[in-house]
Amino acid sequence: MAERIIADLCIIGGGSAGLSVAAGAAQMGARTVLIEAARMGGDCLNTGCVPSKALLAAANAAQNAREARKFGVFPQGLKVDYALAQKHVRETIDGIAPHDSVERFTGLGCTVIQAWARFTDDRTVEAGGKSVGARRFVIATGSRAAVPSIPGLAETPFFTNENLFENTVLPAHLIVIGAGPIGCEMAQAHRRLGAEVTLIDMGPLLPKDDPDAVAVVRRKFLGEGIALNEGAKIARVEKREGGVAVALFEGADERWIEGSHLLVAAGRKANVENLGLEAAGVKFSGRGVEVDGRLRSSNKRIYVAGDVAGGLQFTHLASYHAGVILRNALFRLPAKAAPKALPWVTYCDPELAQVGLTQEQAAKLHGAAIRVLRAEFADNDRARAEKIREGFLKAIVGKRGAILGCTIVGPDAGDLIQPWVLAMSQGMKIGALASMIAPYPTLGEISKRAAGSFYTPSLFSPRTRKLVRFLGLFG
Repeated sequence: MAERIIADLCIIGGGSAGLSVAAGAAQMGARTVLIEAARMGGDCLNTGCVPSKALLAAANAAQNAREARKFGVFPQGLKVDYALAQKHVRETIDGIAPHDSVERFTGLGCTVIQAWARFTDDRTVEAGGKSVGARRFVIATGSRAAVPSIPGLAETPFFTNENLFENTVLPAHLIVIGAGPIGCEMAQAHRRLGAEVTLIDMGPLLPKDDPDAVAVVRRKFLGEGIALNEGAKIARVEKREGGVAVALFEGADERWIEGSHLLVAAGRKANVENLGLEAAGVKFSGRGVEVDGRLRSSNKRIYVAGDVAGGLQFTHLASYHAGVILRNALFRLPAKAAPKALPWVTYCDPELAQVGLTQEQAAKLHGAAIRVLRAEFADNDRARAEKIREGFLKAIVGKRGAILGCTIVGPDAGDLIQPWVLAMSQGMKIGALASMIAPYPTLGEISKRAAGSFYTPSLFSPRTRKLVRFLGLFG
């Protein structure tokens, strides 16, 4: 007979979403079971956010050294050791791993089971020879790299984000399929670490972002020698002696691109297989588990968090999901997953950050009622001091100053977007950002400059000048 465990909350998946739910539930006194079949920390820690940003840090250090001459600094004998850069990646993961470890969560009071979980009915999960019954369950199994149906791909060796960071030999020529955030970040990282890079996508670069901002990233990529193939259709891929080759359709002909290694970064696929979801009465598809506004599945005792819930796939959204589920599952509050301002960032150089509506989206929804406020980094004194020539902030505002969205492309865009996230989430109007005191000289002044331009037409209008002259008559 399987050992029987009774819990208040049973979480399947030890990635960002599952760990956030488990930590909160255990510390608030709930009997908590956490089940993870692979590595604690999930994709974000082991194969996603953390390693990619660590490799980007190494790549950016190399690029900063190359570009130091613009400040009159001439480093001699620049050498990039790819194996040591990947060692930095592993050390970064190892430094964070204790926070996500079995030992930490056991110490918090969780029962941690390291095995595959499967529902046997609508109120029971089996894992590792144990049977878990709980008042509520949470499916937080995340997602994995999607592998597109390209002829020849199954017979060709390729990387995804799940094994790229295990590689210690710099690719001579890396071909990247997919120009979304992962593809763009890793393309630029490897180019800056010394590889030739070709980036291929059937659509445009970063298709979900503001086209004006993407144009800045595109110019940077081309300037650094990344070969871009946008709007391309792949005919097939082949394994070649010493490498790989990708054939692109060009009319009735084919054009071959040869490289040493291939990275597939063509989207993500929700992990819904082999969980016994049918036995639990949970509806799902290849996109993920179907959820309502409170993140409940079709079985109302089972909640869903993170990538497997479908929709946008961000670690910070997974953490937000965790808070919604804890309020519902533990406190019986009818909390809904409806973030007022959800930002996202692509961490290439320049960084590209977005919150709320893009200009195109806002124009479709609100028409001529919107105003576009824009400030350039080239006009920012701190940016001038650091020889930053490109990039901008674009804010989309309604007639009465309601902030509808903000796009930033430039240095530290992921940090600079945060005041706009706060303003939107708290329902502040553009005047809140226009009236703040920004320290000088900082890149953050670009927010105040853009926000202040909302008032420029009225502040310096003929009517204002007449009013000033009239009031001057009284001494």
